[in-house]
Amino acid sequence: MGSVPNVKLAPWTYMLIRMLFKFVLKVFYSSIVIENENFIPGNGRPTIICANHGNSLTDALMLITSVSSKKRNYLRMTAKATLFGKRTFSSWLIENVGSVPIKRRQDNPEDSDNTIAMNSLTQALEEGDVICLFPEGMSKFQSKLSPLKSGVARIASDVLTRNAANPDFELTLLTCSITYVHPQRFRSDVLVTFHPPLHLRPSTHPSLVRDSPTSPPPFDSIQSLTRLIQTQISSGTIDAPSWEIVRISKTAARMYSPLGTRMSLGDWIRVVRTFVGGFAQESGGLVVEPGQGPAGTDPDRDRIEILALIRDLKAYQDNLVKLGVKDDRVRRLVSRPTMAKRILFRTMWLCILLPITLPGLTLWLSVFATASYFGEKMKKSGPAQDVWDEIAQQKLIYGLLSGGLVWLICAVSLLPFSLLMFPVVPLWMWMTLRWFEDLVSTFRAIKALSIMLMMPPKTLAEMQEKREELHERVHAFALRLGLPDDPEDFFVMDPNVRKGKGIFESSTDGEDDGETRTSAWGSWFGGPQDRSQKGRARLYFSIVRRRKRDWNETLKWYDMTEFPEDATKIE
Repeated sequence: MGSVPNVKLAPWTYMLIRMLFKFVLKVFYSSIVIENENFIPGNGRPTIICANHGNSLTDALMLITSVSSKKRNYLRMTAKATLFGKRTFSSWLIENVGSVPIKRRQDNPEDSDNTIAMNSLTQALEEGDVICLFPEGMSKFQSKLSPLKSGVARIASDVLTRNAANPDFELTLLTCSITYVHPQRFRSDVLVTFHPPLHLRPSTHPSLVRDSPTSPPPFDSIQSLTRLIQTQISSGTIDAPSWEIVRISKTAARMYSPLGTRMSLGDWIRVVRTFVGGFAQESGGLVVEPGQGPAGTDPDRDRIEILALIRDLKAYQDNLVKLGVKDDRVRRLVSRPTMAKRILFRTMWLCILLPITLPGLTLWLSVFATASYFGEKMKKSGPAQDVWDEIAQQKLIYGLLSGGLVWLICAVSLLPFSLLMFPVVPLWMWMTLRWFEDLVSTFRAIKALSIMLMMPPKTLAEMQEKREELHERVHAFALRLGLPDDPEDFFVMDPNVRKGKGIFESSTDGEDDGETRTSAWGSWFGGPQDRSQKGRARLYFSIVRRRKRDWNETLKWYDMTEFPEDATKIE
């Protein structure tokens, strides 16, 4: 490619918003793991980033904060035109990150002409900018991707056509999959995966170049490129025909790779996705990707077995929810005296954590209450599919406003020490949150152990027997889907050794800034960080950040396994 255009400076409001929400997102979500950041082209390279869109404004903020300013200092966003010009904080955010308004036909059938917006985006690309588009067209809280609109491919065709005479012009199309374990839940986790980019030039992709800018776009080439985009985005996230399939797949994943298996968030998501593909094949959903499908010789028999496994997993998970226990406690059933000892030790630990966290929780109280109120208000404002995607956005915005107010009040009320309070208050709140996560986890353990202690031994034995029988079937199904035979050994394997070992061989580029930071601090405070097979058995601990053993964990008093009901619910 020829010379790189001059790099634009981002507006100060954009830099402020990126810095502010990078902090807010790190507080709201426990881990934000970014995979394949090396695929992002540097400043000055015309780039279109397109991602799935299931979490409203949070998706845009996630992209803005996930792309390093060293790579791209300014991302041009797009948003539906109805979000502009309102006297709300979210409208101010959208306008001040330099978003381009897109008119949608469903919002205003009489005025949906986006010629000006498309010209603005095309010009930005020609100047070396990066624009971010959500080709699903709108945000929805659903288990599957919506069919993609052809807008991304059309813009690519427009840009290549306008630069057909420039042999050095290159447009990079970069797809991104954003996967939220629990989108609206506090202290859940997020995986942001960038896929191998597609480099488009007029000389290498002549089918996208029109005879003239006014000629109609090439239909077949546009549709082909749109299908490729959908395939890439779908390959990196959980794309299921129903929430029921997601729930059952997570249950299967917990059985296949039980609590304590040292695996990255990306690997865990890929395990869940593999089960989704296998189960969805028999429930009218996704087609399993080549090389990942069941290898049975009798399709009818396989279908009957898989449908039976789906129903048995559902019944097993329903029973766990009803009893209030987790699968791992059934897997590692202990004697009643051991249960009593563990309850005693955890109660003592709870008594230590309470005085540590209570003072700081007085600062968090208004933040939790405000975010929870507006989140519940949004949840009740309409059907889950239409409004649940905005719950995280409401919690982020109102949590930020209430948290900022708490910070300001603390600083002003201690006027002689205001300068000291500005850094101390956020640090105090962070450490409170860190230990409060341990407190909630300890409470969940005490609750589950107490329930199991009161259960008849015969019932526990029957549950464990059922679990062992289910585990054998799940493991056999996992092998047919191409998953490793021994996950506990495989996922601690050196990434270079994984090459040639199936669907996880290229899944090693994920990096969580918080995880890296914890590793360094953990060594200062004595927290072992050994990821070898021997090190896997050791306890790992950090004073400044809770280290999860279960990627399904959130800051709730109970295990999060439920999803909205949908029309495809399995009976």
